Amino acid sequence: QVQLVESGGGSVEAGGSLTLSCAVSRHTSGFFFMGWFRQVPGKRREGVATILTADGATYYGDSVKGRFTISQDNAKNSLYLQMNNLKPDDTAMYFCAAADLHRSWPALTEYKYDYFGQGTQVTVSS
Repeated sequence: QVQLVESGGGSVEAGGSLTLSCAVSRHTSGFFFMGWFRQVPGKRREGVATILTADGATYYGDSVKGRFTISQDNAKNSLYLQMNNLKPDDTAMYFCAAADLHRSWPALTEYKYDYFGQGTQVTVSS
């Protein structure tokens, strides 16, 4: 069973930065792509960033483009999300995700992913 464990969440003021990490129990190079999602209570999970593990190509949701950076370290079996210039609207539970099967990419929708972590909370105050 694949396990994804997020860390690095916390509380910051608007304009601040955080880096989320996702430790994976399997070689990340074995997935077709990975991504980060976020969710607030009462709303559907929103895809914010995705990365093709083969060549490191990235794609971002419009709400985070230019502020967030997704990256991978296959040697450490880890996925990262660098978040800069954070806004109160970025407050959410953040989840990392991985896709085992070959599906179309870019992929910012939940159904394209096979595994999700338990999440880490990010709170941005104004």
